[in-house]
Amino acid sequence: MQNKKSLSRELSLIVLGLISDKEQSSFNQKKIDVLFEAALELLITHLRDELDNCELDLENASQSILESELKGGVNSSIDEVRNEMKKALTRIESVMNSLSITLDFPRLIFSSSQSDIRKNVNNRILTVINNIEKIDNEIDEVMDGWRLKRLPRVDRDILRLAYADIKILNTPIPVACDEAVTLANKYSDTHGRKMINGVLRRLQKVKVK
Repeated sequence: MQNKKSLSRELSLIVLGLISDKEQSSFNQKKIDVLFEAALELLITHLRDELDNCELDLENASQSILESELKGGVNSSIDEVRNEMKKALTRIESVMNSLSITLDFPRLIFSSSQSDIRKNVNNRILTVINNIEKIDNEIDEVMDGWRLKRLPRVDRDILRLAYADIKILNTPIPVACDEAVTLANKYSDTHGRKMINGVLRRLQKVKVK
C-alpha cells in the first residue's frame, strides 16, 4: 500500500501546482491548509480516472480473449492477450491500493494517527517555498544547458521536491530519487521523465561531493 510519506509527497506536488509563481513569496500556513483539501479532491479524481482507464483495459483484454477463442486462436496470440491482462490487473491493483488509502483519508486525517501526513505536507511545501530561490538556482546549475523555468510546471515542482528531500530534509538519496521518479511516471510525459532522471543523477553527484 502507498505509505504515508509517498502520499504526502504526491499531495505536496499537487498543492505546489495550485500555487502561482506570484503567490509563492507571500504564501503561509493558512493558505496551505486551504489548498490541502483541494489537492486531496484532485488526487481522488485522478485515481477515479485511472480506475476508468483500468476498466477499459480489462474490457479490451477480455474482448481480445473472446475473439481468439472464437477463431480457434493461436498460442502466441493468446499469450499476448494474457500478458496484456496481467498488466491491466497489476495496474488496477496499484490504483486500488492508492485509492483505498486516499478515499479514507478525509476521515482519518483529523485523527492523531494521521496528523503526521498533514504536517509532512505542510513542512515540504514551506521548505520549498521558503528556499525557492536557492533551490531553483542550484537545480539550474545541474540542468546542463537548460533552465528550470523552461520546464513544465509539474516537472519543476517534482525536481524542487526532490531537491528539498536530498539537500534540506536529509532524505536518503535512493528514497528521494525513487519517489521523484514515481511522481514523474505518474504526472509527467516521456520527455519530462527523461529530463527529471538526468537532473536527479546530477543532483546525486553534487550531494555526494
